[in-house]
Amino acid sequence: MISFATLWSHQPAATLRIRAGNAVLGEYSLMQTKTLTVAGKLGKSVIEIQQGKVRFKHSPCHNQYCIHQGWLSHANQTAICIPNQISIELTGAKAAFDTLNY
Repeated sequence: MISFATLWSHQPAATLRIRAGNAVLGEYSLMQTKTLTVAGKLGKSVIEIQQGKVRFKHSPCHNQYCIHQGWLSHANQTAICIPNQISIELTGAKAAFDTLNY
């Protein structure tokens, strides 16, 4: 039970980090309403921020797994569009991992 509580974070996130390939494109506060368009390997992905949560709204990939992840709102949650090489990760006080690779 202790390991479950340690590994599964329900801490609210405060910051969104967007990566394209190996580059960090930016960090954004989640306390806003904003739509971002990010260029990836296949085309443009649209990322939507709404008052404490974020999601992939559109992506040019075939299976749309990144979009099906839905809204993210807790620290250390991540959604990745592998074909387009775009990732969004929510950060809190402490990161659960040190890097993401495609």
